Amino acid sequence: MTAPASSAHSDRSSFSLAEWGAIGAILLVWGINNAAAKVATDTLPPLLVGGLRFGVALVVLAPFLRPPFPPWRQILPIILLCGPLHFGLIYWGFSLIENLSPMVVALQLWIPMTAFFAWRMLGERMAPAALAGMVVAFVGVAWMSLDPHGAADLPGIALGLVASGLWALGTVLVRRMPGVPPLKMQALTSVVAAPVLLAASFAFEGDVVARAASAGWVVWATIVWAGLASTVGATALLFWLVQRREPGRVTPWFLLTPLVSCGIGIGLMGDTLTLQLVLGGGATLFGVALVALSERRAAVRAAADRQIQT
Repeated sequence: MTAPASSAHSDRSSFSLAEWGAIGAILLVWGINNAAAKVATDTLPPLLVGGLRFGVALVVLAPFLRPPFPPWRQILPIILLCGPLHFGLIYWGFSLIENLSPMVVALQLWIPMTAFFAWRMLGERMAPAALAGMVVAFVGVAWMSLDPHGAADLPGIALGLVASGLWALGTVLVRRMPGVPPLKMQALTSVVAAPVLLAASFAFEGDVVARAASAGWVVWATIVWAGLASTVGATALLFWLVQRREPGRVTPWFLLTPLVSCGIGIGLMGDTLTLQLVLGGGATLFGVALVALSERRAAVRAAADRQIQT
C-alpha cells in the first residue's frame, strides 16, 4: 500500500492540531481494541469474533470493492496472511490469556519481525541498531514469560507471536506489489476473511449459536468497535496522516498503543503487575523502538540521497 509522494504538509513543520488529534485517536482506538478483543473472546468463540469483525467492516467497505483489482495470485496470499490466519490466531490467543498486558506488549514484535523479513526477502539493509533492538525485544518477551503470571499466559502469547510473524510477512509481501488503497485492501481482506473465519467457527468451535445468544450488549459493542473503529476508522485516519506526512515521522508514535492497552488491563481488567513483567515489557518496547527509529533514520537517509541525485 502506497501513499502519494507529495503533499502540502510533507515538510518538516510541526504537526497540526488535527494531525495530533488523528494520532491520539488511532492510539486510543487500537489500545481499546486490544482490550475489546479480550472481552469478546471471554464470551464468544475466537474464530466467530474474527468473522463477525470482518462482517461488520464489510458492510461499510463494500463500496470499495470495485475494479480494477490487483492480480489474485499476488493479493490472495497477503489477504490470507493478514486476514483469516493472523486474526484467527490472534483472537485464539486472546481467548487463552488471563492478563492483557504481556500479550499486548509481545504483539509489538511484528515491527522487528517485519524488519527481519524485509532484510532476508527483499535485501533491505538492517542497521546494527535494528538488529540489537530485535534481540532486546525478544529477550524482553522471554523474560516476561519466565514470570509465573506471564508463564500462565504463554500459550496465548505464543499464538500471538505466530500471528505477529504472519502479519510481518504479509507486510513485506505488500511491498512487492503495486499500491492498493488501504480501504480497498481492507475491503478485499474482509470479503475473504469474514466467510472463512465464520465457516471455520461453525466447523471447529462448539456451541457457537448458544454462546452468541447468551452474549450481552457489551460483547457485541466490542465487535462493532473492532469492525468500524479499528478496521475502518483507524485505517482511514492512518492513510490520511501518511498522505500528509512522512510515515517515518508518524509510525513511531503508535508504539504508545501498549500503554493504552496496559492501562486498561491494569486499571479495569485486573491484570497482575510484577516487577519482572514491567522490566520485560519495558525491554520489549525499548527494543521495538530501536528498530522503528532505525527504520525511520534509514528512510530519511534514503530520501536525502534521492534528493541529491535529482
